[in-house]
Amino acid sequence: MELYAVRIFVKEWEAACAFYGEVLGLPERFRSDEVGWAEFDVGGACLGIERVDPGDAEGAALVGRFAGVSLKVDDIDATHHALVQRGVSFTAPPEKQAWGGSLAHFKDPDGNVLTLLG
Repeated sequence: MELYAVRIFVKEWEAACAFYGEVLGLPERFRSDEVGWAEFDVGGACLGIERVDPGDAEGAALVGRFAGVSLKVDDIDATHHALVQRGVSFTAPPEKQAWGGSLAHFKDPDGNVLTLLG
């Protein structure tokens, strides 16, 4: 077995694709506006962005929550600063953890929370 994708559920399709591709700068591997699926390269596996139908109450419950996705960066302070300059909303600046690394949580346009790990 190998990890293929981690899925992030969104309602605002165009905004989400622009956010992950242009704002975060993740290379787009695949995108289908028709089916509402896009794949962004995160170094091996991909981050899959999946559009949720607005009428799907069960699917809507998957949008706007802590996604449990950590994106490792070489310099968390520089990355945090650059993303803030691009309008990314962070819940707090990077914070040193007891185990030695640093974390900073940010939100995509649908309110999904992801983590920068440095």
